[in-house]
Amino acid sequence: MKTDFFEQVYQVTRMIPKGRVTTYGIIADHLGSRQSSRMVGWALNHSHAKEEFVPAHRVVNRNGMLSGKHHFGGEKTMEQLLKSEGIEVIDDKILNFKALLWYPTENL
Repeated sequence: MKTDFFEQVYQVTRMIPKGRVTTYGIIADHLGSRQSSRMVGWALNHSHAKEEFVPAHRVVNRNGMLSGKHHFGGEKTMEQLLKSEGIEVIDDKILNFKALLWYPTENL
């Protein structure tokens, strides 16, 4: 069921530590659905309506680009949220992306 998948996405996203980022694909792979990166994105697009905060701003595309920035209510909101956590962003791309990349298995 789609709702169950969305909830699983939210659970994983809530585990991402401040100052770190992950990708749609890493979350999809972790959930055993490697080909569902876009579905992860759709889930995160709907996360803003959740009562419990989902740090969707910490999820970027596989190249470290802020591909979901248009879903945050302002052109620079996602970037500002990341910068408030100490993450540097230039031209919509995470600096030191590989060093900041977080994998769900780090919490297991």
